[in-house]
Amino acid sequence: MSRTHRIAVLAGDGIGPEVMTESLRVLDAVESKFGFTTERSEALVGGAAIDDGGHPLPDATISACEASDGILFGSVGGPKWENLPPDTQPERGALLPLRKHFGLFANLRPGVCLPSLTHASPVKNELIPNGFDVLCVRELTGGVYFGSPKGREERDGETVAFDTMIYKRSEIERILHVAFTAAMGRGKRLVSVDKANVLASSVLWREVATEVAKDYPEVELEHLYVDNAAMQLCRRPDSFDVLVTENLFGDILSDEMAMISGSLGMLPSASLGSKKEGSDLYFGMYEPSGGSAPDIAGQGIANPIAQILSVAMLLRFSLGEADAAQAIEDAVAKAIDDGYRTGDIATGAASEKKVGTKEMADAILANL
Repeated sequence: MSRTHRIAVLAGDGIGPEVMTESLRVLDAVESKFGFTTERSEALVGGAAIDDGGHPLPDATISACEASDGILFGSVGGPKWENLPPDTQPERGALLPLRKHFGLFANLRPGVCLPSLTHASPVKNELIPNGFDVLCVRELTGGVYFGSPKGREERDGETVAFDTMIYKRSEIERILHVAFTAAMGRGKRLVSVDKANVLASSVLWREVATEVAKDYPEVELEHLYVDNAAMQLCRRPDSFDVLVTENLFGDILSDEMAMISGSLGMLPSASLGSKKEGSDLYFGMYEPSGGSAPDIAGQGIANPIAQILSVAMLLRFSLGEADAAQAIEDAVAKAIDDGYRTGDIATGAASEKKVGTKEMADAILANL
């Protein structure tokens, strides 16, 4: 009997619709191969939703997401909407409210550089001859971005601005369980990143990490200060397996990982909420790590791989279709090994086959 899953498809703006189209072709292929189906509710978000009805996150879009097992998100934003009030712009008016509404507290961003793409990384080839595969687990809903008090005021004749970095034990515990579980399914090595030599919240973070580690005796836990972690990611990214950290540090380190990987067009991300009742699966939102790239939208040259790999993450973490997820990841790797390149990862070498958005998806589909 065929398994049926429900997903909300929010293509968004810029290159979002065109890379989403190709990712859904790949989803069609693995559905047929692995014996499941998806019911897809397409809805407007971001600038497309503003143009249609004036709001970046319509109630109908929220309802479609609430009725789904997971959200497949494209990208939002562009110059057209930059002069709107900040809270009604596509990014702040759609992405942040979606995260808050669904309690998406864990952000998973892979930083992967395939062996055949080490030339695209700013890290010297001799330091990463076999590429690297690092997973950054970032806490999304706590820390200095959301702590209070925060504000700006006049004191003693000058302007003062202030923020508060605050974490509850329970918030730290739940993100660490996500990270340890991820490490169990990979290389069983976890680096917890903090600033425990300076910050009280980091002292608690390190204490809780050490305690939670007792529940995962197979996982090797290492603590690094954030400044050292940033250096080591540049010097020896292949020495990392899974990295976990709080919101601000994770925001910075995950972007660093993306850049040393070579191209944002290759990297997916997942934002996970609580586990579904009676299940090890999460409700989550899955999207490329890059932006809407309005400068190349509609030209058929955008790299669809990040969106396609976002489908793989959706299948693995929210739908329980791990075999289909692995098949997609393997098909992407083989297409790259076979020399297929979109412009963002092409070098001009004679052995490369430079292709557009649809042709890259075709190459991946051929491997499925």
